[in-house]
Amino acid sequence: MISEHVKPILDGEIRSVARALSCVENIDGAAELLRELYPYTGEARIIGVTGSPGTGKSTLVEQIARRYLDRNIRTGIIAVDPTSPFSGGAILGDRIRMQSLATDPRVFIRSMATRGKMGGLSSAVDDALVVLDAAGYDRLIVETVGVGQDEVDIVRTADVTVVVLLPGAGDEIQTFKAGVMEIGDIFVVNKADREGAERTAKEVKALIASEKRKEGWTPVVIRTIATTGTGVDELVDTMERCLAFQASSGSRSLKELDSARRRLVDRVRELFFLEATTLVSEAEWDELAERIQKRKIDPYTAAEELLARIKEREGHND
Repeated sequence: MISEHVKPILDGEIRSVARALSCVENIDGAAELLRELYPYTGEARIIGVTGSPGTGKSTLVEQIARRYLDRNIRTGIIAVDPTSPFSGGAILGDRIRMQSLATDPRVFIRSMATRGKMGGLSSAVDDALVVLDAAGYDRLIVETVGVGQDEVDIVRTADVTVVVLLPGAGDEIQTFKAGVMEIGDIFVVNKADREGAERTAKEVKALIASEKRKEGWTPVVIRTIATTGTGVDELVDTMERCLAFQASSGSRSLKELDSARRRLVDRVRELFFLEATTLVSEAEWDELAERIQKRKIDPYTAAEELLARIKEREGHND
């Protein structure tokens, strides 16, 4: 039986979806909500859009969403922003440059803070995607914060990863080669009306040709001008072709299995940390931290000591 507070989310009621996402971000009763929603997920496909700041990712995401609207495909957008060191919230907030889409009920836009997590992804993003999936959004676009090689985390979440580059990014491409260049399913040379766009596209194609992918999908290079929409139709068509390839080749199932395992490991870590904070007092954490600071103990031994205390107290509670 579907509960009263879950049904509006499954019906795609905007305010209920927004409240659910706030619940996920604040970790306020999120686990119970997600338990109820999870059986109604699995239909949405996730598009990751990553790349350095200034490449035009947000404008490109807006254009992609518009193309999906033209095809009557409901789209959710999660923009992962840097965390304010003071408030803990997203510095860029709900992105003004995408607000022209906000009046369309087929689009849902949300900014989320990274909250210090490496990889450019918020720790709440996976849970937010569960909410939007259950709410019936067919395509979920995750735009990451744009911090270089740490962006490789997106490939663990997205079905299709789009890496956005600028013309003349030769040095940047070489820097990314060991990380970001290996995760892209589609490489976009944005602002392609600038000098050096053709050369950059050729450099990326040369790197792609030098590596063989296990999945069998050959990454595609596309030139776009996001401000005018040039090349965006080709980009969306290629994204859909990549999704179709994954479905026919069986790679989607393997990716979903890997994602499920990752989520399980992440959740176990979260639960263990919560238990650790329950069984170990704030004063004990501070005492160990002070000993580490004064070099009376190393962090590794301190962690083992903390684990031993937790195990001992768990035994006493049984």
